[in-house]
Amino acid sequence: MQIELRQESPLVGARNLLSDAPANLFEQVRIAESPFLELNNIRGDSDSPEFQRIVRDVVGADLPVRPNTVAQGKRYTLWWLSPDEWLAQAVAAGPATLEGELRARFEGLFASTVDVTSGYTTVVVSGEHAADVLGMGCPLDFHPRVFGPDQCAQSHFFKATIAVRRQRDDAWNLIVRRSFADYAVRMLADACAGLCP
Repeated sequence: MQIELRQESPLVGARNLLSDAPANLFEQVRIAESPFLELNNIRGDSDSPEFQRIVRDVVGADLPVRPNTVAQGKRYTLWWLSPDEWLAQAVAAGPATLEGELRARFEGLFASTVDVTSGYTTVVVSGEHAADVLGMGCPLDFHPRVFGPDQCAQSHFFKATIAVRRQRDDAWNLIVRRSFADYAVRMLADACAGLCP
């Protein structure tokens, strides 16, 4: 007997909401999921040259040490979460290998990594009024002078906790807990409807 493993997006219940929406609803704001991107929580001492070197070698990006910034590598983006905590987000969906690679290299160091991929999904909000829609349910200031490209923050969108970053193309990357993903996308669609009737 062969067992077939199948991944299912946490937004499976909201697919019709996005695909069957009136044509004008998403003219100025687009909502899309980037499902199954590998996510790893990394903890360690940012003052340790060895820790920084291992992360750079394995992840392919320098550890961002300035609060609320990201560092972009070829395979992963590193999000600053706190002085000793980062999130590595894969650029594209693929096999989850980062935890094993880092864990082997962290041997003997005061550092850890945990694969949290299955607990989250990534939602991308883009378009002319993307920041306005996000601002309807999030207390952060999304003005480009305040929240520029390659910055990130942790907050909430209505009742869903999120981590959000502004990409260089002015799209917004939201990491949402799996259990709140459907709710967050429905609230985004409601905000779009309120802004773009």
